Amino acid sequence: MIKIAPSILSADFSRLGEEIKEAEAAGADLLHIDVMDGHFVPNITIGPQVVSDIRRVSRLPLDVHLMIKNPLKFVDQFVKAGSDMITVHIETIRNSELKALSSKLKRKGLKLGISLNPATPLSRILPSLKMVDLVLVMTVVPGFGGQAFMPEAALKIKKIRKIFSGDISVDGGINDKTAGIAVNAGANILAAGSYIFGAKDKSLAIERIRNAGNSRD
Repeated sequence: MIKIAPSILSADFSRLGEEIKEAEAAGADLLHIDVMDGHFVPNITIGPQVVSDIRRVSRLPLDVHLMIKNPLKFVDQFVKAGSDMITVHIETIRNSELKALSSKLKRKGLKLGISLNPATPLSRILPSLKMVDLVLVMTVVPGFGGQAFMPEAALKIKKIRKIFSGDISVDGGINDKTAGIAVNAGANILAAGSYIFGAKDKSLAIERIRNAGNSRD
């Protein structure tokens, strides 16, 4: 089943609670929350307090995507805030640290994701696949919303799907056209920001990208 994860990076933060409730009512399956520190990526977004506030207004699972330089330093805060999944970048963590984090999150009943940037070779995440529940393939250069989908990421998704049975998520430039490319390659979770939160009809936007994904044979 294709799952839709609205990315709150593109939401109107002056009415974030309403935006999230609208996305939930429109058929969202989970929420994608980008945390940026201004070091690993050239932008700063939100911290644990906002995640805690989101948790109070939504029952949807929260995938908290830590695009930060020292993720282990802050994991406990985001867990306490109500995260259901913590996704870290392979560029920021050693395999020994990832193994310890996997065990820690499993004890708490939470899931672990691993993400890789477009320029990062697939070989970097291969040793980590047995430790994680999800692989998040960045289909844009991380840091800002509203970028165009990088079609070359489809090959990376296909290679991962051949050797990984868990969830594969894509993040960046997802719309009714690119969703099909991602899912045909093997992705089953679509993180979409501006396409959903910029739509007049969020239900229709979600339906379109879910149907684009369902076009896979």
